[in-house]
Amino acid sequence: MATGQLFSRTTQALFYNYKQLPVQRMLDFDFLCGRETPSVAGIINPGSEGFQKLFFGQEEIAIPVHAAIEAACAAHPTADVFINFASFRSAAASSMAALKQPTIKVVAIIAEGVPESDTKQLIAYARANNKVLIGPATVGGIQAGAFKIGDTAGTIDNIIQCKLYRPGSVGFVSKSGGMSNEMYNTVARVTDGIYEGIAIGGDVFPGSTLSDHILRFNNIPQIKMMVVLGELGGRDEYSLVEALKQGKVNKPVVAWVSGTCARLFKSEVQFGHAGAKSGGEMESAQAKNQALMDAGAIVPTSFEALESAIKETFEKLVEEGKVSSIKEVTPPQIPEDLSSAIKSGKVRAPTHIISTISDDRGEEPCYAGVPMSSIIEQGYGVGDVISLLWFKRSLPRYCTKFIEICIMLCADHGPCVSGAHNTIVTARAGKDLVSSLVSGLLTIGPRFGGAIDDAARYFKDACDRNLTPYEFVEGMKKKGIRVPGIGHRIKSRDNRDKRVELLQKFARSNFPSVKYMEYAVQVESYTLSKANNLVLNVDGAIGSLFLDLLAGSGMFTKQEIDEIVQIGYLNGLFVLARSIGLIGHTFDQKRLKQPLYRHPWEDVLYTK
Repeated sequence: MATGQLFSRTTQALFYNYKQLPVQRMLDFDFLCGRETPSVAGIINPGSEGFQKLFFGQEEIAIPVHAAIEAACAAHPTADVFINFASFRSAAASSMAALKQPTIKVVAIIAEGVPESDTKQLIAYARANNKVLIGPATVGGIQAGAFKIGDTAGTIDNIIQCKLYRPGSVGFVSKSGGMSNEMYNTVARVTDGIYEGIAIGGDVFPGSTLSDHILRFNNIPQIKMMVVLGELGGRDEYSLVEALKQGKVNKPVVAWVSGTCARLFKSEVQFGHAGAKSGGEMESAQAKNQALMDAGAIVPTSFEALESAIKETFEKLVEEGKVSSIKEVTPPQIPEDLSSAIKSGKVRAPTHIISTISDDRGEEPCYAGVPMSSIIEQGYGVGDVISLLWFKRSLPRYCTKFIEICIMLCADHGPCVSGAHNTIVTARAGKDLVSSLVSGLLTIGPRFGGAIDDAARYFKDACDRNLTPYEFVEGMKKKGIRVPGIGHRIKSRDNRDKRVELLQKFARSNFPSVKYMEYAVQVESYTLSKANNLVLNVDGAIGSLFLDLLAGSGMFTKQEIDEIVQIGYLNGLFVLARSIGLIGHTFDQKRLKQPLYRHPWEDVLYTK
């Protein structure tokens, strides 16, 4: 492995299995370091493509998302680092796929619990093909002022405190990601800071070893000294011992192997990492520390003394003139995310949407303040739900029953009406459900099913002004306005609309008052004297009866009733109801496998 520097200020990575926080932390680090380009070139999410919006300083950027490793590598040939956030179940396969890409030079595996047999195969392939494998079970690595992997070094505050936004003179390698964060802080306190830090991971078989990185650090001119933090278990540290004995390392190495407390336990102890378990005297922390010391490493007497050992070694290098002073820089301020700023009370921001009918923020959704569980437990019906979501109150049962009757009676009126016809033609053209439904709904208007609001509006105005049916109808005639809710293409005096009769019967039996309905009936009597088909239709019946419902329930003010009619609530009933039938017609045509509809010639008048 040896060679030298892995990363630079232009290094870019591909991030596998998108996680928002570590990617954003990488981009924030880039901005902190003054990089011109983001270090994340692309994201790989198996099975999905597109873009992910993230922040690069104050600017919002779109990072490409690719469905496959091969496609991502082809799209971003300069990205040579593969950061793998896959689970332990798929980490090996995806890492091997990345190692096989000619553009990838470094693979970091974050997952813990990768099977050892899979890890050995990855290590063998990486070494045979001159690739670098960091992990598994690693937090990653960092080159100060240049590039970092995922969550390495933790929060921005910690990175600033550890002066990782600019390079120092110390190379650091550890098995532990958590202890790396601690050591970055320690090194920053007593030296000019970290140049590069690597956490190789705590598994029994790490993809790269402590000595691999120490030998690599030895070849990097900017690194003047190295710090190693090992741990009991395994024999990885002994490869470093051999390298020191053979004179392959010519820079000071300060080392400590954690786990000396293991001897205090009567039985063998498994520490946090899979590899942190002593398998004999040679794998003990004491034996490793002694071997490192004998080989020439600077080994303190305890972990507490490690900081002093690092400080003394660095100061000696300064005295010898081997370390030049580093000019301190002030890193830019990372803009705080709006969500965290709001949470901390630093800023206030206007909302973009107001909602008063439902709330999904708690343990269960609420309709107008009524929890979903209560709706089910109390046996609410569709009418009750409509009363909550449309009128923001629980209406009496006779009101919600009337709403349900309206929906049932208006659900469909056969295949020949214009809305159903449009839906049928669209469905037979092979269009999907939503397209077929919408084509029918778009027909609803003043001439088809959309006259309920107008009927209510005009009947209410005339009744409230005490106009006689004659004055009302003739006044509308003078204005050139047809009376909404009156007239039918098929129904007549002798062939009444059964739906109207059912609605009137229910209202007379259940409503406290039917003043507006009775007025509509009087208007019908007058219009029938003019023509046999000028009967009260279902729009007029629903419109007038809904006025009685709103006024008679005692739950609405006059202003609220006027607003309900003006907004279009009552037409909403027809839209909701007829959607049921239009969906039915769509399914019917699909089920019957009906071909594309073409209107017959004989039904068209061709004329000049």
